[in-house]
Amino acid sequence: FDRNYEAAADCDALVLVTEWNEYRRPDFKRLREILKQPIVFDGRNVYDRKVLESLGFSYEGIGL
Repeated sequence: FDRNYEAAADCDALVLVTEWNEYRRPDFKRLREILKQPIVFDGRNVYDRKVLESLGFSYEGIGL
């Protein structure tokens, strides 16, 4: 799963567009440290807005 974090390094935001299990429970603290901006666009509404916002992320749920 380290490749997933490598792919997120220095990105401006995280965009989730799949419901695959491997992306359901990322280490958000780790993502917070490696993303340029702590922004999440959740195209499947998989993540918990309150949890992400408590960790300092901006969160937009845009899925069904």
